Amino acid sequence: MERTGTTSVVVFTRDLRMRDHPALVAAAQADHVVPLFVFDDTVLAAHGSANRTAVLLDCLADLRDQLQRTGAGLVVRRGRWADEVLEVVRTTGATQVHLSADVSGLAQRRDASLEKELRAHGAELLRHQGITVVPPGATAPGSGGDWKVFTPFYRRWIEHPWRPVLGTPSDLALPDGLDPGALPPLGDLVEGAPSPGLARGGESAALDRLRTWAADHLHEYEDRHDDLAGDATSRIAADLHFGSLSPLEVAARLRDRPGGGPFVRQLCWRDFYHQALAGRPDTAHQDYRSRNDHWREDPEDLAAWQDGRTGFPIVDAGMRQLAVEGFMHNRARMVVASFLTKDLYLDWRAGAAHFMSLLADGDLANNQLNWQWTAGTGTDSNPNRIFNPTVQSTRFDPTGDYIRRYVPELADVPAPEIHEPSPATRSRVGYPPPMVDHREAIEAYRAQLAAQRA
Repeated sequence: MERTGTTSVVVFTRDLRMRDHPALVAAAQADHVVPLFVFDDTVLAAHGSANRTAVLLDCLADLRDQLQRTGAGLVVRRGRWADEVLEVVRTTGATQVHLSADVSGLAQRRDASLEKELRAHGAELLRHQGITVVPPGATAPGSGGDWKVFTPFYRRWIEHPWRPVLGTPSDLALPDGLDPGALPPLGDLVEGAPSPGLARGGESAALDRLRTWAADHLHEYEDRHDDLAGDATSRIAADLHFGSLSPLEVAARLRDRPGGGPFVRQLCWRDFYHQALAGRPDTAHQDYRSRNDHWREDPEDLAAWQDGRTGFPIVDAGMRQLAVEGFMHNRARMVVASFLTKDLYLDWRAGAAHFMSLLADGDLANNQLNWQWTAGTGTDSNPNRIFNPTVQSTRFDPTGDYIRRYVPELADVPAPEIHEPSPATRSRVGYPPPMVDHREAIEAYRAQLAAQRA
């Protein structure tokens, strides 16, 4: 292989885009650039899902096409992540590896392992921003450590200087003779088929999705983001998770437009949970603030919740939307999570795992810590955060259209009965009775908490 001039490698992870990409821009200063993605067998075995992997392949195909238009292309490898990166470095004679710093324990461990191996080879690892709007640790409370309360974090976050949005490299060159590899088919990576209503991934689709939504709905975001039937939310969660949209560019472009403030506040929540996970990687699987819960174990109750057979229409609609689309409306996410952890008193980890198995936007920081927020074990450990499913249904889906969309058995049931169908209606349409009495279930939950505190 001819090795004239300098060569850098940029390793794509959760930053699958060309726009506003600090690691890519830095790598492009070299004479030759190797844009690299490694299918990590460890991650596939532990966290692979048909929905997220299908979206990942969409993102990579779009990224490959855009890179080819710059004169380069996407180099694809599969195996142990650090080994594959190091082999590309050896093959190309690269002296620098650039990547976007991430927050999970796995990301931090494998970056450290790669850095050690690169140093022994005479190359260096350079970490860049790109996953969040404001880097984790860029602001800190006066007492040090991590922010544990959102509101003061938000005040500091919104005042913190944001880096400028970067341009897109237009002229890149691969080293001669490098085999780019090919994107594998979905079936070679994970088992199972993706959800039938799964949205396409990739930067091109993400930009179209954001532009259309911002033009139509940004101005009314604060008033309509909880409207279940209206479906007026941005649906860019998966695009942010895979980095096919830059969270900084989204925030910078929208914050000063009508409706932009409340929307950008939601991006701050994303940053809040990313900085929390960066400081406490264990909270992906352990309580951030333990209440010493003695969760019930009931596989049948868990299966009924997973399948959308609880007998509570709004809960079942949310769970079925997740199965059909690989997505669930945020208001519904809170309702179904409250039902699992409060009405059924089942472990939040079981709910988080089910979400991760289906959500296209299954993001470790957001998913796990939002589940803990609802369960009362998170940064805001409020045990009384309880969502009455019938009240939520009548308030945020008053006409019942969201329920009808995803629970076809109830398609001809009018409001207000659709929110709490009678026994006769349930029998007629084949819809199950409620698996618990909400009032009695919450009394039992509160009694359990009182016993734990005694």
